[in-house]
Amino acid sequence: MSSPVSLGIDLGTSELKAILMDLDGTVLAHTGVRLSVSRRHSGWSEQAPEDWWQACLQALAQLRVHEAFSRVACIGLSGQMHGAVLLGKDNRVLYPAILWDDSRAVAEADELGPAFADITGSLPMAGLTAPKLLWLQRHEPEVFKAIDCVLSPKDYLRLRLSGERISEMSDAAGTLWLEVARREWFAPMLRATGLSPEQMPRLVEGGAASAVLTAQGLGLSASVVIAGGGGDNPVAAVGIGAINAGDGFITLGTSAAIVAITDHAAGDPASAVHSFCHALPDRWYTMGAMLAGASCLRWVTRLTGTTDEQTLLDQVQAQLPIEQPVPLDTPLFLPYLAGERTPHNDPLLRGGFMGLGHDCTPAMLGYAVMEGVGFGLLDALRAVQSAGADVGACALVGGGARSEYWARLLANILQRDIFTLHGSELSACIGAAKLGFVAIGQGAQLLAAGMPVKARYRPDLMPQPVLEARYRKFQGLLSAAKALHE
Repeated sequence: MSSPVSLGIDLGTSELKAILMDLDGTVLAHTGVRLSVSRRHSGWSEQAPEDWWQACLQALAQLRVHEAFSRVACIGLSGQMHGAVLLGKDNRVLYPAILWDDSRAVAEADELGPAFADITGSLPMAGLTAPKLLWLQRHEPEVFKAIDCVLSPKDYLRLRLSGERISEMSDAAGTLWLEVARREWFAPMLRATGLSPEQMPRLVEGGAASAVLTAQGLGLSASVVIAGGGGDNPVAAVGIGAINAGDGFITLGTSAAIVAITDHAAGDPASAVHSFCHALPDRWYTMGAMLAGASCLRWVTRLTGTTDEQTLLDQVQAQLPIEQPVPLDTPLFLPYLAGERTPHNDPLLRGGFMGLGHDCTPAMLGYAVMEGVGFGLLDALRAVQSAGADVGACALVGGGARSEYWARLLANILQRDIFTLHGSELSACIGAAKLGFVAIGQGAQLLAAGMPVKARYRPDLMPQPVLEARYRKFQGLLSAAKALHE
């Protein structure tokens, strides 16, 4: 019998990625299809679920030319969390999907208040799913009345692949409607947003067989099993082998986060530290999240008119070598381009430079941006530690992990060993593919398998005094930034 292959699909905000992986954990083929975000109003962030499905079809068409495609036995799904996909009784999409970085529901999040935060694992925040539904009830009542089911983004792909309305614990935990410790829908929070448990999808664990493929014309067998899957961060954790208490990693993509795996639900809502379900049973994770991560570097690259990010990084290294402390008067950057979660819980907070002068260069701005994101991660790290999570050496994954300069800077700022991994840009796809194998009773040995270490960076003590002084100044700018929207 031919060896089975798992199809791992990761629905990101800016790209849908897909891989074919065998039982040895070897990635046989991979592809990606770019996605765009609609911002109809200030603070809004939306995508059309149909665009996700078309991107999925395009990715599958690109993989279909590979001989391994005919051996696909299972599918694992990963995706951006906290999005709201609104379905009518006929599974028709009623409204554009409202994404994780959408801030329209600030007032509704405040109104929901902290009463259930210890149960749901998080304070109500505009970016989470529940407040978005309260906003819709107020501002789009006809749409709200027609809602028959609310899905997370990757679960819409499952619906199109199988016809089934199903989610799993890790994505459900990011909605604010889940009792995180018990891993079941929490009716009081659903009622607070005008919904009922009947409007929620059925829940499974990430490695469970959730459905079978029914979509036609994909070139796949009708017997293909679709695993529960999970949200992007927990599935990326499965991809890199971070599955046990004490494991931790930093993700530096469009957003950024520090994630610590735990064997119990352990958050700190007061500091905007999340406690979410892992994509595997009896496991959770504590997370400090930033709403803007490597996207800040993309932004400053465009702002300065630099050809591409690598060119700007080369300029930074030439002008401000990582081996030397930066001048104290180098500009500072607040990385709140999309607001902030941990520890400030303020989606209206905005970023900015301070300390600009006539002598400022694109390289200085590029450095300030990377340092500012690092300082934001230090804020998040301290908040995660306040929740009792143990954070030691951290893997660095996501697009930002491609920069050796940034990895070394993070090691210096966080005072932690930082290591990068070969293939980490596909970690969520790989994690999804692993869960696919688990759903057909195979590949259990893959779960604990990590990825080969590409490089390890240890903190350099020489720049510490300067970085600590700059971090204090960074912290001092927060009150001024908050005052701008009060």
